Amino acid sequence: MCKTVSYLGPEGSYSHCAAMAMCPGARLLPCRTFTEAAAALHDGDADAAVLPIENTLNGGVMQNIDLLQKNAGLCAVRQYTLRIDHRLITLAGADRGKIKRIYSHRQALDQCSDFLGANYPHAELIAENSTAASISRIAGAEDAAIAGPHCVPAGYDVSDECISDEKNNYTHFLLVKKGALPDCRSSRIYFSVTCRHVPGALLKMLDVIYGCGLNMTKIESRPIKECPGEYRFFIEVEGDYSSPVSKQALKTVSGAALSFRLLGAY
Repeated sequence: MCKTVSYLGPEGSYSHCAAMAMCPGARLLPCRTFTEAAAALHDGDADAAVLPIENTLNGGVMQNIDLLQKNAGLCAVRQYTLRIDHRLITLAGADRGKIKRIYSHRQALDQCSDFLGANYPHAELIAENSTAASISRIAGAEDAAIAGPHCVPAGYDVSDECISDEKNNYTHFLLVKKGALPDCRSSRIYFSVTCRHVPGALLKMLDVIYGCGLNMTKIESRPIKECPGEYRFFIEVEGDYSSPVSKQALKTVSGAALSFRLLGAY
């Protein structure tokens, strides 16, 4: 059970909604950045962190994939999917045709790019730490924010409909803990691998995964910062981590990889 959970705040952010759903009754610790949320877990100020890992419009949240990879003592133990409902927010009574500045999290601005391009092609788009925090930046009638309707206080107008490019917009969150991955039952296993920088190396690695009977549900690549031109692959497969069959399969994959790191099971 989680006693204290760090998340990207403030209250009302999508991460806050996910944290409440995943850890009801826990003390929630708002943080200014994802890095700060992970640091709170690493330093012992929290015993779990909630991090968005993938969005159905934008794909992987690369900053958090990198955070999970570089912090060897962290692992994901649970997954949660939250529907994202982006709305345009202004001061009550403001003329939306005169908006010059729009604040939100970078991901939200990207997810509403079609709407913004069609309706506010000349507005300045300003990235904030979170969608909920962007509301506080509305100082006048020419300012607007993009956030969920659930976190809008009195004194503001909210668009009638979601303004995302795709209305079926979902974000997958991971509950991350510190320490070795517990021997838990799971439906998915998440790991990273690197393979030799030679022709066919990735194909051979995927063949190993196939040969172990693992159904791959996701694969993403990230540049290896200290090795220009080379990549690390983040792979999710179906599997019960507590199963001896899955453990043997992971051992086989690890043996075939140049490097291997288990990132979570959920």
